[in-house]
Amino acid sequence: MDRLVFTASTTIKEQGTARHVLVNDLANVSTVGFKSSYDVALTSVKVEGPGFATRYQAQSMARDTLRLDPGPIVATGRPLDVAMGAAAVLTVQAPNGDQAFTRRGDLRVNIQGQLENGSGHLVLGDGGPIAIPPGLLVSINADGSIYARDPAQAGPAPDVPIGQLRLRDASSVSLSRREDGLFKVSGKPNGTDIAATDQLPQVIPGALEGSNVSAIEAMTRLIDHSRSFESQIRIIKEMKGLDESGASMMKAA
Repeated sequence: MDRLVFTASTTIKEQGTARHVLVNDLANVSTVGFKSSYDVALTSVKVEGPGFATRYQAQSMARDTLRLDPGPIVATGRPLDVAMGAAAVLTVQAPNGDQAFTRRGDLRVNIQGQLENGSGHLVLGDGGPIAIPPGLLVSINADGSIYARDPAQAGPAPDVPIGQLRLRDASSVSLSRREDGLFKVSGKPNGTDIAATDQLPQVIPGALEGSNVSAIEAMTRLIDHSRSFESQIRIIKEMKGLDESGASMMKAA
């Protein structure tokens, strides 16, 4: 009976990783450009050592592969907002200086005059961080090209190209999440670039992509995990009752 209790307690421990993933998804339901990861699966592992040869324990198998399913597109009309089209990702500079990828396109100009997204990560162009000249009106085209014009100029002011978003097509690669929340190529060192493909990445100007997490689905799965937790606790309590009953039968009359 003690082995059954150990099996139940091990299952509770291993399912904790899956619950953490679900809680993280729920916490990012309203995060711009957030992508959920594949679920944590349980597998059976044979236990070596004294006891029956048929003893197996549950062990969690984490697969942190990102789902690039598109989230809802919300039109904002803001010139610096861009939603990534299809499987496009935006190249940004991670806090440690590496290049990384994201789907977050709520862009802004920081106090240094450089383009960054809502998380504070510098947006990279072909030559590094993109600098925005002060006092100009900036717009972004569907191909990621950045234009600016001087509102103080008399007459029709022409749009002047000032940069290009470094967009990558991730439809043919697998992406995983870094420790800082940004994306990287699975199985590759941090900072690895995505090879160019025939598919040209596109963005949707004046819009933002919401999280692709379904709040209803995540809540339903979280309830299912809670029910599973209650079942394992019930097994432990039943084994405690059976153990006490067996001990009472062995008492001297």
